[in-house]
Amino acid sequence: QVSLVESGGGSVEAGGSLRLSCVVSDDIFSRYCLGWFRQAPDGGRTMVADIASDGRTRYSDFAKGRFTISRDNAESSLALQMNSLRPEDTAVYYCAAGRVCLFGEDYVNYWGQGTRVSVSA
Repeated sequence: QVSLVESGGGSVEAGGSLRLSCVVSDDIFSRYCLGWFRQAPDGGRTMVADIASDGRTRYSDFAKGRFTISRDNAESSLALQMNSLRPEDTAVYYCAAGRVCLFGEDYVNYWGQGTRVSVSA
């Protein structure tokens, strides 16, 4: 059974850091493009970053230079290191997997349950 289980959300002050993790079931980890989306209270889901099975990464403009996506093949896990956090980063963050890279929600085949990140000014 496919599963994606996130952890690591929480509350921080602006300028702080958080690391999100997602354990991905083995049957999709090595074959799928993995990534992170986020959803603010008043918006839709936006792609944050993704990483292909060959390690290529892509970032949305707001994430470049602050966030780093990585995958640990030994642990079948995905991580998102978030530094220099801003109040506008406040959202629920979702781990996602797709057969192709995650250009948008329509390319996602599986979702995690989400983990909440709150950044105070």
